[in-house]
This record gives sequence, C-alpha cells and structure tokens, in this order.
Amino acid sequence: MVPVRNALISVSDKMGLTDLAAGLRAAGVTIYSTGGTRSHLENSGIDVEDVADYTGFPEMLDGRVKTLHPRIFAGILARRDREDHLETIADHDIEPFDLVVVNLYPFAATAARAGVSREECIEQIDIGGPSLVRAAAKNQNDVAIATSPEQYSEIIEQLQSVGGTTSDLRRQLAAEAFDHTATYDRAIADYLQGETISGEFPQTMHVSLRRKTQLRYGENPHQRAALYSDRSDRSANLVSARQISGKELSYNNLLDLDAALEIARGFADPAASVIKHNNPCGAATAKTLVDAVSGAMAGDPLSAFGSVIGMNRTVDLATAELLCEPGLFIEAIVAPDFEASAVGLLTTRPRWKDNVRLMQVGRLDGEASKVARRFISGGMLVQDADHMSSSSLQWKTVTATPVDDELWDDISFGWEMVRHVKSNAIVLAKDTSLIGVGAGQMSRVDSVEIAIDKAGDRSEGSVLASDAFFPFPDSIEAAAKAGVVAIIQPGGSRRDDEVIAACDEYEIPMVFTGRRHFKH
Repeated sequence: MVPVRNALISVSDKMGLTDLAAGLRAAGVTIYSTGGTRSHLENSGIDVEDVADYTGFPEMLDGRVKTLHPRIFAGILARRDREDHLETIADHDIEPFDLVVVNLYPFAATAARAGVSREECIEQIDIGGPSLVRAAAKNQNDVAIATSPEQYSEIIEQLQSVGGTTSDLRRQLAAEAFDHTATYDRAIADYLQGETISGEFPQTMHVSLRRKTQLRYGENPHQRAALYSDRSDRSANLVSARQISGKELSYNNLLDLDAALEIARGFADPAASVIKHNNPCGAATAKTLVDAVSGAMAGDPLSAFGSVIGMNRTVDLATAELLCEPGLFIEAIVAPDFEASAVGLLTTRPRWKDNVRLMQVGRLDGEASKVARRFISGGMLVQDADHMSSSSLQWKTVTATPVDDELWDDISFGWEMVRHVKSNAIVLAKDTSLIGVGAGQMSRVDSVEIAIDKAGDRSEGSVLASDAFFPFPDSIEAAAKAGVVAIIQPGGSRRDDEVIAACDEYEIPMVFTGRRHFKH
C-alpha cells in the first residue's frame, strides 16, 4: 500500500472530478492542478495548488506548455525504493506525486464531428497529457494513474479503507493507462493516414476495441462470448444502444438485431424488417410504421415466430398494439426510439411481457461505417461497405418486353432487399413487401424455388430480384410458372442472351443493374 499525499490533476473530461477532489482533500491529500481543471475545482470550493506557482514557470503558448517541467516529471518518476532518487528530489525541493489523474484532449470526438477543420483536429493532439500518463504508469510501484472517471470511486474507496492505493490497483490502472494512450495515438495516426492515403487501404490497420460486457455464451452454450465496442464508430448501432427493457441480449440476438437495423436504415419511407437466423424472412415499407410492420410480419409468419424486428421510425402505440396480437412471439426490437405508451404495452400485455428486449439506437441519419471488417484465421479481411446507393438511371431494361410503370417501386424494393440476403440470394417482392426468400443455396435455381415455395400463391404478380447473374435460363422458367411479372439482376453471364430470350418468351421484363450484391 502506498499512501497518497500529493496528487496531480489535469483533465479534459471534468465528469466526477469534484467528487474525486473532495474525497482526496478529505483524506488530507494536497492537489496540484492546471488551467481549466484548477479553475473548475476552485469554483467548486476545493483548495488547489497551482502547478505554475509550484514549478515557477507559467503556462504558455495558449496552454500548449503546462506540465512539461522537471519538477513535475521528477516528482512522478522518482523511485521510492532508491535513496539516490529521494535525495535528488529533496535537493531540488521536489514533491513526490503519489496519484496522477489525467485524461486527454478529445481528439477522436473532434475528428468525428461533421465539418471539423484540420486545424481544430491538430489542436486536440495532447502532448503533456500522454507524457504524464506514461510516466505515472511506468512508475506504477509508487504512483497510481487514473485516466477515466470510472476509476475514481475505487481509488477513493481504497483511500478510505486502507489509507492509500494497493499494488494490484496500481498495476491495473497502469495497464488501462497504456491502453488509453495507445488508443489515443491510434486515432491520431488513423486520422493522418486518412489524409495522406487516397484510394488505398492503409499499410497498417489497428483495431481498438473495449469490452463492454461478458455474454452468457456464444452461438452455442459451450462457446464463451463477449461484446466489444468500437469507440470510433459514431453511427447508430447496437453496441451503443440503450436497452429499455428485457432480458440480457445473447450473441445471436445481437447478430440478428444488427442485420435488422441495417435493413431498416436503408429506406427513407417507414420500414420494418423481420430477421431469423441472420436472414430477413419479412420486410416492408409503407406510409405508416404500423402498416410496414404488418407487411413485414406477413412475409413469412411461420418463420417470424421468435424473430427480431428492426424499424426506422419511433415505435408508436398502434405498432405496439399490432405486435401484441395473440400468436406472435418477438425476441427483440430495435428502433430509433419508443413512445412510453408503446413500451408499457409491449412489456405488460403479451405473454412474453418484459422478456422482450427493446433497443433504442437514436437517430439513423448519421453516416454508417464506410468499411466492413471480417476476421479470418491469421488476419482480417477489409472491404468497402456495400452501402453504395443504386441509381435506377444506371439500370437498363434488356428485354423487348418493357417494364410497366407500376412495377418500379417493387423492383427497387426487391433490389434493395436482395443485398441483405446470404448468397446465392433470391427475393420476391410485392406491394413493397418481402414475400419470399431463397438464401444461402449452392445453386441459384434452388434459391429461386425456395423463394417461390415460401411465397406460395402470393408469387403471382410479384417481382424477383437476384443478387448475381443467372447462369442458365432454368430460373426464368421457374419464375414464369410461379407468376413473376418482372426480374432485376446484375447481368454479366456468358448466357445472358439465353436468359433474356427466356424472359421475352414468357413476356417478363428484365432489368440489368450492372452491380452484384454477393453477401457471404
């Protein structure tokens, strides 16, 4: 145990600072501080020693130089088990610091802000802060380093219970401190690399994630699992979402909710998606959210039992009443927000009651991640995220049979949906609703037949979308027999002419997009 007699505090984030400082002063600790931190504490009625008075050197260069002084760093780095170190600091009238409290300028948050200038970002590169953190963490045998308000309470508890900090706590804080500075430096490097590298992925890529929670298990009960957050991701997402109600989220819940949210956010009109085992079994857009949910649930009612739902509008009372109808069972719902009346209904009326997980992610108009990452054995695959919007101006009707104007909404809806289905992917759409899905088959015609089977009689008058080209005309023949009235696909097969001829034979218009939507 190391007693805490002198503490140095210099923070950007003032959360919890007053309580920490009051606890330190109550324990008889002398506090040294700088600039805005000192003013904040003094305004809170807490006695603080000014670092500039202590060093005899004023803050300068608009605060760029504050703590970079031998009296500060010698007081942190002096080893208490070395007589020569103690004699040296005594000869120079240097106080040893037992606790350093530092968090860094908000570089990542600044860089993520819309419209921020390069100059603003550069000014948020902290110099003295990381140096103080590293010095204190290096001398962890004698000095405790706090880099987050979340650590303050444990430090005060130890001061009150044992009169100082324990070695276990100091080692833990030191490890977290180096993680803190590594993440900080990584954010700066990524920002600067993004400025200098155009059109290429960076030579090195670092992923900095922080564990948010330990999950009960993974995809299966015999697998351990945890959830980590990417603090650089500012978009609406499941990891930063607020859970309003329900049981603990499972590994599979999170995967399915993420897929549901990704589909819903892709539409401008009120939209809902129903996910089962990471594939959509229903989706729809409509003029109101309740109608969109109704259409989505009708896509495959059998599969929708025990599903998760994603929506792109606030869940209102009418939508909640629909979901509470007898015979439905919903595992989880993700949406920008929930009306209080809807929460009350969803958590009290149906038989699943407060078991349903309600996840509030906030506004969906923020920019989604531009890259998609996937870990494989030995490394990581990185690609541009498949967010590029499809422009109908680039589409081409390749059949002699023209597209009726009233079919374009369903054609567009089907093309948006098929990119969310595992390849080989086929979807059938009707009235901007998903009515049949064929996913993950090794043969494209098998996916076509599964989608038709799922749709049943509803396939009559539907639109078919395919994520990649048709290698043979057999899929067209199956679609024609089912009553499909239009097809959209990328094109690009050596047998495109045969496929087009088959469509013309059955008088089915076909649209080529020139873009593939594989999802593996």
